[in-house]
Amino acid sequence: MSWLHLVIISPFLLAFLIPLLYKSFKQIHTGWFVLPLPLVLFIYFTKYISGVANGNSYLYSLKWIPSLGINFDAYIDGLGLLFALLITGIGTLVILYSIYYLSKTKESLHTFYVYLLMFMGAMLGVVLSDNLIVLYSFWELTSLSSFLLIGYWYQREKSRYGAQKSMLITVFGGLALLAGIVLLSIPSGTFSIREIVANLDVVTSSSLFIPAMILVLLGAFTKSAQFPFHIWLPDAMEAPTPVSAYLHSATMVKAGIYLVARLSPVFSDHAVWFTLVSTIGVITLFWGSFSAVKQTDLKGILAFSTISQLGMIMSLLGVGSAALHYEFLDDNIYIVAITAAVFHLINHATFKGSLFMVVGIVDHETGTRDIRKLGGLMTLMPVTFTITVIGGFAMAGLPPFNGFLSKEMFFTGMVNVTKMNIYNMETWGMLFPVIAWIASIFTFVYSMILVFKTFTGNYQPEKLEKKPHEAPIGMLISPVILASLVVIFGLFPNILESSIIEPTMASIAPSLLDAGEQFHVHITFWHGFTPELFMTIGVIAMGILLFLTLNKWTKVYRLFPESITLNNAYNNGLAGMEKGSSGIMKFMMTGFIRDYLLIIFAFIGTAVLITLFTQGGFKVDTSNMDNIGIYEAILAVVMVLGAITTVFAKSRLTAIISLGVVGYTLALFFVLFRAPDLALTQLVIETVSVALFLLCFYHLPEFKAKKVRVKFHLPNFIIALLVGVTVTLVGIASSSTKLFDSISQYFIENSYKEAGGENMVNVILVDFRGFDTLFELAVLCIAALGIYSMIRLRLAKEENR
Repeated sequence: MSWLHLVIISPFLLAFLIPLLYKSFKQIHTGWFVLPLPLVLFIYFTKYISGVANGNSYLYSLKWIPSLGINFDAYIDGLGLLFALLITGIGTLVILYSIYYLSKTKESLHTFYVYLLMFMGAMLGVVLSDNLIVLYSFWELTSLSSFLLIGYWYQREKSRYGAQKSMLITVFGGLALLAGIVLLSIPSGTFSIREIVANLDVVTSSSLFIPAMILVLLGAFTKSAQFPFHIWLPDAMEAPTPVSAYLHSATMVKAGIYLVARLSPVFSDHAVWFTLVSTIGVITLFWGSFSAVKQTDLKGILAFSTISQLGMIMSLLGVGSAALHYEFLDDNIYIVAITAAVFHLINHATFKGSLFMVVGIVDHETGTRDIRKLGGLMTLMPVTFTITVIGGFAMAGLPPFNGFLSKEMFFTGMVNVTKMNIYNMETWGMLFPVIAWIASIFTFVYSMILVFKTFTGNYQPEKLEKKPHEAPIGMLISPVILASLVVIFGLFPNILESSIIEPTMASIAPSLLDAGEQFHVHITFWHGFTPELFMTIGVIAMGILLFLTLNKWTKVYRLFPESITLNNAYNNGLAGMEKGSSGIMKFMMTGFIRDYLLIIFAFIGTAVLITLFTQGGFKVDTSNMDNIGIYEAILAVVMVLGAITTVFAKSRLTAIISLGVVGYTLALFFVLFRAPDLALTQLVIETVSVALFLLCFYHLPEFKAKKVRVKFHLPNFIIALLVGVTVTLVGIASSSTKLFDSISQYFIENSYKEAGGENMVNVILVDFRGFDTLFELAVLCIAALGIYSMIRLRLAKEENR
C-alpha cells in the first residue's frame, strides 16, 4: 500500500478513534483532534504541485479484485490534485470554524466528526481513483455521509426531509452512473479511466456509447444539483453551517463537475455531450440565479446561488468541448471556456465558502437568517461585514476580486459560442450569451441583497433572538483566510496559472496537446473595450436598477403557482409511490404462505420459460448421454415410489422411512457411478437426517383421522404444472448444453495436493467451500437459538398464567 492509498483511507481510520477521543477527553472540543489531519493532508498534496505542473502524473496500484479488473488505483494529475487541495484545504478551514460554531456541551460532536471524516475520505477516493468501480463506491459513500450530515439535527423535521430528499435524488443518479460505468466497460473491456481513454476508438464506435454517456451525465447532474435535479440542494441547507460551507459550496456538489471534467476526454468529442452539458448548464445558471432573488433566508439565497454557479461551470465545460473540433491550439478560441471553468471552480470555493461561514456567524450571533428581520449590522459586526462585501462582490463579478476575472472569461466563452459553425450553433447559439447575461444580472441582484439587506438599513433588535455582536476571533479566522484568497487570486492570478490551472486543463482536454506541449494561460484585468466589458457594464447598470426597485418587480414570482413547481412534483411523486407500494403490499401480503408461493412460482416460472425460448436457451441433445442400465432403472423406480409414498403416507413414521428410502437409493446411485466418497457422505447425511426427523416428530401429536374433501383449484393446478414444466425443461436444456468445462477435473487434481484430503466431497465442503459451510452452520445455529427462545418465552408465558 502506497502513501497515497494511506492518505485516502486516513480519514476513515481517524473516524474509528473519534468516539473514544470524545468519551475520554470531554473537556476538549473533539474538533481539535480532527483538525491536524486535513492540514497534514493538504501539506502532503502540495508536494505534488511542482511535478504535476511539469506535466507529470502519479499512479499507485493496489490489487483488490484483479479477476474482475477492479483494483484500487490511486491517480494524481492536475484535475485530481486541484480537487484534493480543495477537499483538504477547505476541510481544514471548515473544521477550525466548526470548533467555535458547535458547542462541545450541547452537540453530539463524536457523530458529527465521524460523518465529516467519512465524507472527506469518500471525496478523496472519488477524485483520486482511476478505477471507475472504486470511484463509484466512494461516490455512493459521499451520498451516505452527506445524508447523515444533512440530517445531523435529526430532531427537526426539515432536517430529516432534506436528508431524505438528497439521498433519494443523488442515489438515483448514482445508480444511473453505475449502469453507465458497466456499459462503458463492455466495449473497452476495462474499468480504468486511463485505459478507456487509450482505447477511445473502440469505445466511441460502440452502440453503447450514447446510453453510457447519458447515464453518466444523470449521475453528474444529480450530484451537482443541475436542473431539474437541483431541488435537493436548498433543503440540504438544514444542515449545520460548517456542513453547508464544506459539502454544498466546495466539495460534494462539485463531484458532478469533477466527473464531467474527468470523463471529458471520453465523451466531449460528441454532439450529444456538447448539447446536454452546455444546455443544462445554462438553464441551471439562469434558473438558480432567478430563484435566488426571491429567497428570504440567507442560506436559501446561497443555496440557489450555488446552483447557479454550478450551472455556470457546467456550461463552460460543455462549451469548452467544442475546442476539440479545432486542430490548432494557438487560435482555438474555445479553450477559454475550459480555462474559465477551472478558474471559477477555484474562485467559487473561496468566496462561497466564506459567505456560508458569514451566514453561519450572522445566525449564530443574531439567532435568525431571515433578511426581513436583519439590517443595520454593519457597525455591530464590522469584520463580518467586510468579509461579506468581499465574498458578495466577488460572486457578483466586480473588480478587483477573483470572481470578476472568471466572470469575464465566462462571458468570453459564451460570446465565442456565436462564432461556432458546428452543431447548428449558427442559429440557436445566440441564446447562450443572452441567457448568460440575464442570469448575471440576477446574480448581481442577489449578491447585493445578501450584502446590503443584512448589514445596512434599519436595525431591528426587537425581531432578533439575540443581541448581535462581532463573532469570536476563532470563528472569523477561516472566513478571513478565504476572503483573503479572494483578493489574492484576483490581484495575482498568475499564482494559479501554471501551477494549478494549466495542469488541470491538460487533464480535461489532453487531446489538444501534442507530446511535451502545455497550455499557456494568461489572466489579466484589462483586455480593452470588448463585448465582455460592455456586458459587465450592462450587468452592473441593470443590477443596480433592479436592486433599487425590488419591491416593484418581485411580484413576478407570484405568477409561478406552487402546484406546478418541481418540489411539488417531487412531494406528490413520493406520496404516490408510498400509496402505490402500500396498496401492492396490502394486496400481496395476505399472511398466507400459499399466496406468497403462488406469486413467487408464477413469476419465476413465467420469467424462466420466456427467457428460455426467446433467447434460444432450450436445447435437447442426447449424444453425450450414457445408456441406462437395468440397475439404474430399478433404482429410479424405487426413488419415484419412495417420493410418492412420502406425499401420500398417513403416518409420520411411514413418511420418514419412505423419505429415507429416497436418500439411501440416491447413495446407491453414487455407488453405481463409482463415487464411494460421495456415497459415504450421502449415507451419513441421510442417516443423521432420518434420526433427527424421528426425534422431532416423536414429540408431535398423532394425525387426527379427519376426512377433508379438497376442492380442485384451477390456479393451483396451473402453477403446479408451470413449475413442473419449467424445472423439467431447464433440466433437459442444462444437461444438453455445455457452456463451460467441468470444474470436476480441478478438484480431482487439487483436493489432495491443496487440502491434504483423499475424500474429495469432504475437501470441497470443508476447504474449497469452507466459508459456505461455516455460514450454513451459523444459519442453523441462529435458527436453533430462535426456536429455543420462542419455546422458552411460550413456557414462561404459560407459567405466568
